[in-house]
Amino acid sequence: MSATSSIPAASSVPAVPSLLNRVVVAPSGFKESLSAQAAADAIAEGVRRVLPDAEIDRIPLVDGGEGTAVALAAATGGRLVALAATGPVGEPVGTHFALLGARDTAVVEMAAVAGLSLVPRALRDPGATTTYGVGELIRAALDTGVRRVLVGCGDSGTSDGGAGALQALGARLLDADGFELPHGGRELSRLARIDPSGLDARLKDTELLVACNPFNVLCGERGVARVFGPQKGATPAQVEELSAGLENWARVLTRDLGVIGTDLRHGPGTGASGGLGSGLAAVGGRLLPRFDVLLDHLDLDARLARADLVLTAEGALDHQTPRGKVPAEVARRAKLYGRPVLALAGTLGEGAHEVPGVDAFHGIMPAPMALADALLRAAELLTDATERALRMILLGSRLPGQAAVPAAAVPAADVSGTQRPSSVR
Repeated sequence: MSATSSIPAASSVPAVPSLLNRVVVAPSGFKESLSAQAAADAIAEGVRRVLPDAEIDRIPLVDGGEGTAVALAAATGGRLVALAATGPVGEPVGTHFALLGARDTAVVEMAAVAGLSLVPRALRDPGATTTYGVGELIRAALDTGVRRVLVGCGDSGTSDGGAGALQALGARLLDADGFELPHGGRELSRLARIDPSGLDARLKDTELLVACNPFNVLCGERGVARVFGPQKGATPAQVEELSAGLENWARVLTRDLGVIGTDLRHGPGTGASGGLGSGLAAVGGRLLPRFDVLLDHLDLDARLARADLVLTAEGALDHQTPRGKVPAEVARRAKLYGRPVLALAGTLGEGAHEVPGVDAFHGIMPAPMALADALLRAAELLTDATERALRMILLGSRLPGQAAVPAAAVPAADVSGTQRPSSVR
């Protein structure tokens, strides 16, 4: 008899009837690795290995960043409009916006034209990158005759406060000598005056909705340059330079565009996408919590209510997750219906065990490996991790004397074996 002959094959493990008949798979994307759709597909494959007869409802979730326009077009029976626009480093890029099914709403995804993935690593200088292409996309959307433009904020490679977007929409940003400012956040310290007379007149008759993370603010110690500037390539000196420029930007915007009732420095969402939120708010945009705007198109709550188990995922699960990340929002909504939630993550950081509503979490890395390898193998790792986690769940359900326990009574647990939370991300 071989050493493994006494271990039953996976296919011979008896199914548990009526335990997990319906599984909702609702992940976000893994940055620079997997789209939300690819992550959902990878998790679904892992579920199918363990629960071949379960109904799997895939809900790839968007947070305003990469994939938002594609996902919302698909969910509403809409279509994508392809075009070329100015990319974050000033060169043309192929991009798109979406027309939703009702044809009265366009979705502009800033990441599709000014995202970090469009900035070559050798050129990652948030003092130089621009949101000019975002303004071009908004203008192109207005050309279709829509009455509402939804701008998704996230995954940006910029820190210009939306200055480039306003320039593309017709505003003139002038220095003390009356010359137009070049692109880039580092120029904002020299801004002396904004001439709004050339702004696209259609903005006044268009509902401009900005889907953003309300935790992101423009200025101060938690301002966008300090929190996200280093991730975009900023040195400590550049962080201070950008912070000073955005302070000046908020002051001049408020004065010259007559902004009343909105605090452009500290208001919720003003720091979204390198400060794009502040620029769009100054021209009439409404800064709204991104999930309130985006998830209604996906009928998420009704689908969660029918689930026996909810699986969600993101690149890193840590203390930042409750601050507007997809797994936290999925868990919050799932708990409204008493549904158990398992979160999968590329890395587990400090605070992974404290995400409200997450009953168990699981890191997808089976062993230490180079980041490049992990990114390349992300789909495989996510599928395998899903399988491992579900087998542990089913094993627990078969232990002698185990009674059903309400999901709300189960403390958050790490079911990842040897994987423990780490501060390394």
